[in-house]
Amino acid sequence: MGGKKIVCRCNDVTVEEVEALIDSGVTDIEELKRLLRIGMGPCQGRTCVPIVLGILARKTGRSQEEIPLPKARVPIRPVRVEVIVGGADE
Repeated sequence: MGGKKIVCRCNDVTVEEVEALIDSGVTDIEELKRLLRIGMGPCQGRTCVPIVLGILARKTGRSQEEIPLPKARVPIRPVRVEVIVGGADE
């Protein structure tokens, strides 16, 4: 019964992965977001960000209020992958 403790269901991130990064010195929520892709799935962090903030607060001795929420970055406009990789006319 010692299965994985999932923090982010959208991107299959575990508590162990979050804690390992924090233990290695990553204590910035933005950096955790970039490395683990928390908050980037379909739920946009509604589930995982509060959990990760709690883990980060516990591991660093800070309160959750002291840790700024990660910034939301909305795409300006959608771009087809073919345009990015050069497979279609712009």
